[in-house]
Formats: sequence, C-alpha cells, structure tokens
Amino acid sequence: MNERSLLVRALWFLLVGWWAIPVIVNAAWALNGTVVLLPLGIKVINLVPTVLTLMEPRSLSAPDSARGQRSLPVRAIYFVLVGWWLSFFWANLAAFLAITVVGLPVAYWILNRLPFVTSLYRFDG
Repeated sequence: MNERSLLVRALWFLLVGWWAIPVIVNAAWALNGTVVLLPLGIKVINLVPTVLTLMEPRSLSAPDSARGQRSLPVRAIYFVLVGWWLSFFWANLAAFLAITVVGLPVAYWILNRLPFVTSLYRFDG
C-alpha cells in the first residue's frame, strides 16, 4: 500500500478533513444509537484517521491478532462499559481544540486515537 505524500494529506485536511470529521463523527454516534447499526457505527469511527488526513492503517489485510488487537469480546465489553461515552467526550474535546490554531495539533492527535478510545481498535497496527 502506497502512503500518500505529506502535501496531498495536508491539502486533503485543509480542503476536506477538517469539515468532514464532525459529519462523520455525528453520523457514527447516530448509528451507534441503534443495536442493528452499531457495527457500522464502530467501523465509521475506525475510519476517522483516514477521513481526517487520508492516513491508512499499516495493514488492512492482516488479521486483528497480527496487528496486536485485543479480542472482539474484550473490545465489545470495553465499548459497552466505557467506550461509547468516553469517545463522545474525546471527540468533542478534539472539536473544541480544533477551533483554535494552537489547539489544532492536539485535536489532530486526539482524533487519530478515537478508534482506540472507542473500542480499543489499534488503527496503526
């Protein structure tokens, strides 16, 4: 998988990423509000780093265990007990910080870790 250049990723962030993230995050929480669409909502949250800056996971084809992922039952229990509410506050903190130029690097860091905060999903393997 070819990594996109820093210039392309920066342009994507300036033209698309910054405004698309609130849309993606709110759509994900709307999906998470239903039992039937919850798996899709989690998948959408896991795509936040890609939508933000076109960052690709290091390995999309490797099984979860090869990327150091926790088991699905552990991630599900974490999501039910902690992930759903903590990730809501985590994403809103990032949105608040992104309003300022000074807070933008921290917001970027926070949003790249949103999949892990939500469901212990390690995006970058």
